[in-house]
Amino acid sequence: MNALFVLYASPLLGTLVLALFGHRPVGRNINVGFSLISFAAAAVLTVQIVEHGPLHAFDRQFFIDPLNVFLVALTALVGLTTALFSRPYMRVEEDHGRMTPGRMRLYHSLYQLFVFTMLLALTTNNLGILWVAMEAATLATVLLVSIYRTPASLEAAWKYFILCGVGIAQALFGTILLYLAASRVLGAGIDALLWTQLDQVKTALNPGIMSLAFVFLLLGYGTKVGLVPVHNWLPDAHAEGPTPISAVLSGLLLNVALYAVLRCKVLTDGALQSRFAGDLLVGFGLLSVVTAAFFLFRQKDVKRMFAYSSIEHMGLMTFAFGLGGPVANFAGLLHMTVHSLVKSAIFFAVGHAAQKAGTQIMDDIRGLLRSNPVVGWGLMAGTLAILGMPPFGVFASEFLILTTAMQQLPWATPLLLLALGVAFAAVFSRVHPMVFGNTELKRLPHPPAIVPVFVHLALGLMLGFYIPSYLTAWYEQAAKLIGG
Repeated sequence: MNALFVLYASPLLGTLVLALFGHRPVGRNINVGFSLISFAAAAVLTVQIVEHGPLHAFDRQFFIDPLNVFLVALTALVGLTTALFSRPYMRVEEDHGRMTPGRMRLYHSLYQLFVFTMLLALTTNNLGILWVAMEAATLATVLLVSIYRTPASLEAAWKYFILCGVGIAQALFGTILLYLAASRVLGAGIDALLWTQLDQVKTALNPGIMSLAFVFLLLGYGTKVGLVPVHNWLPDAHAEGPTPISAVLSGLLLNVALYAVLRCKVLTDGALQSRFAGDLLVGFGLLSVVTAAFFLFRQKDVKRMFAYSSIEHMGLMTFAFGLGGPVANFAGLLHMTVHSLVKSAIFFAVGHAAQKAGTQIMDDIRGLLRSNPVVGWGLMAGTLAILGMPPFGVFASEFLILTTAMQQLPWATPLLLLALGVAFAAVFSRVHPMVFGNTELKRLPHPPAIVPVFVHLALGLMLGFYIPSYLTAWYEQAAKLIGG
């Protein structure tokens, strides 16, 4: 209970403190400090759940089990490493005049608020609070995407606000339908929105209402996941916002939105006793993987390219969870972990590279190995990892997904292999000259934050070689909860 309280209190207090002091040089360190406290609280909470099992808190309004506690730990870790990365990154942005004191204060305070909304969405037991947390995350990230106040960033933020606003409205309607089905079984009241209560009576929920509710919930939260065709906001938001925000969007927000879909899928599967929800996830996931892979060839902006890569990988996770079963769910959870780690590492490296070149256009970024070998090797290693090269963890999760697809949906396997091959060719052909080409770029005025890059890549590499027994048990328990 104390760890959970600190987990909420740290980012909330950080929001208030940084709203006052975020514009000062010490604000960068304060941001790291509060992120470190949140990570420590998440680690303690994880140990408690492993030792004592699921936890209810605050009159059953919050619930932590093996499915969400590993995402809490992952969220806190990526939040901490991104805060470390943003220290030198935002200092360079200040030197270039892109960040004023007012914008720095807004950036730091909203960063902590965003982390709070993610942790709240993951740990709440109330599906109404889940919706509120996702809406709050949207509002916070809209302001973060537009923080440079350029015409392009304002346009990207407006598109993000409109598309995700429409999506979250659909999720609200789906939540209302879910409450309607639950109230007929549990009666009107707060219990009809508590996931643990709904899980106990899911087989008694009206199948017709639940199938309609899941369609709206999938479209609503799927907008935040970045599933095709409701993905259009994501490339613009990545390209125009600060790079630390790109890292947490890919590493945190997309995961949390997919988590919301999975919680709703569990209830729908129980009510319908069919593969309706799973088939929808398979369809949207496969469409996202194939579409994003071919869009990769058209990109000129490096952050837009990796944004489409995120769409591809979120589609692959959605496809895996749609297949269901212990192996596919295990693979989806593993892929969720390694994608968050590796993709955020890539954005860290890309952020430093773009600052060095003064542009995000890939044709103008060359010879990173000469201008800064550590950044260059970090970008190349991250690229190979996210493309599924062994022995990184992405290869292991993709291998499990593909072998499961061969058994359950043989017709989908060639499409997946084609998409993965196209994605490999598109991304590697653009990153290779960025790293190995000739350049006259000078070193950055401030040393880049390289430690977060290689910590994430090392973890991604470890998960390709060896998954610790406690983490394996964690994934297995979570995979069983998802079912399918």
